[in-house]
Parts: sequence; structure tokens; C-alpha cells
Amino acid sequence: MPDIKIVSLENQEFGAYCALPPSGHGPGLIVIQEIFGVNANMRKICDDFAAKGYVAVCPDLFWRQQPGIQITDQSPAEWDRAFELYKGFDTEAGVRDLLSTLAHIRKMSGCNGKVGAVGYCLGGKLAFLMASRSDVDASVSYYGVDLDKYLGEVHDIRMPLMLHIAELDKHVPPDIRAKILKGVARNPVIEVFVYDGVDHAFSRLKGQNYNQAAAELAAQRTESFLAKNLQN
Repeated sequence: MPDIKIVSLENQEFGAYCALPPSGHGPGLIVIQEIFGVNANMRKICDDFAAKGYVAVCPDLFWRQQPGIQITDQSPAEWDRAFELYKGFDTEAGVRDLLSTLAHIRKMSGCNGKVGAVGYCLGGKLAFLMASRSDVDASVSYYGVDLDKYLGEVHDIRMPLMLHIAELDKHVPPDIRAKILKGVARNPVIEVFVYDGVDHAFSRLKGQNYNQAAAELAAQRTESFLAKNLQN
């Protein structure tokens, strides 16, 4: 069932990519897109998580602007379109759509009841907001943008949250990173890893900043974290 429909809180349908584990059953996982839509990379991430036992669902969060966006990030024109969509994105509406996705996954026959979230870039910010604004069982944020704007919500985070931060992230300069690290340090359920010498999107396969060593280390940490909090 690669494509499913989810009903928004406003009672409108939007699409999502869904990958099921070999057994057909397991914990749910919301995979939250970057600024390129539910493209081949996001679908592969879902497939990989499904192979590890998760009911992985990646909702189309750009549906309000243009449904079905799939950008490869390989040309200047594609980057321009991606940033245009990002600038036009309604964060609050995106969180609402993720709440609808969370409810949908929990009702799926293959889901064991627990649901986590893992997001990248824009999705990293939204994974943080799902941790603070929902009862998702565990969240992982990869190089989330604008986290400093939401530090007032740190005290609302009750379930485990893991942050992966790139030391050389151009979207999170050192002063902002220091502010984020200080802000989240007061909440013991938040675990943070900073990856030295790598830039934003170091885990995006075939991306210009891809770093295999950092990507593999972050993946190992993520997999252990999700297994501990969702599969036990």
C-alpha cells in the first residue's frame, strides 16, 4: 500500500506514502519531509524503516500549495521551487496535518499502538514541534531549522526527543546553535548530538553535503533510540 489518503482536521484529504514492515505489523513512524516534498529520497527512508519493522508513513505536507511535489534537488530551478514552497509553508497547518497523520497511523491495523516521528530539515523542526505539541511516543530531529524560535516549548516535551545538529550548518550559525543547546539542556528527555565538520543535510543520500560517516553514526543512534522507545 504505497500511497494512502489521510483526512485533515479540516476534513480534507491529503496523500501520504506508506511502507509496511515484512510482518505487516509494528510500531508506527511518521517520516517528515524536507523542503523537496515526498520525493524518492523520503520514500527510500520510509522503505528502509519499514524493513526494520516500522509502519512508516510520509505525509505530503505541501498539499495545500501543490499536491504531489517531488523535487530531486539537482538543479538551481528545483532549489528555487523548493525554497518557494518552504517560504509559503504554513507551519501551524503542517503540525495539524501531522496530528492527523498520527491519529491515522494509530488506527491502522498494522500499528502496535506506539508511534514515533523522524524529520529532516523542515521536518526536523516539525519533529521538534510534534514532541512539544502531541503525545507522539518518541521523536528524532535531523538538522531542524528555526528551533531557536520554539525554545519556549521545551518545557512541554514529555516524551524522548533526539536532536542531530550539524556543526557547520549554514542555517544554524554558532550563536543560534549555542542558544538551542542551552535551551534544551534544561529538559532531561532531550538528547543532543552535534556532528563536527559537517554541514546541513549531511544525511541526505546523494546530497551535496552528504557525509557517510556522520550519516551512518546518526542512523545508528536513531535506530537504537527508536527501538528502545517504540519496540520495547
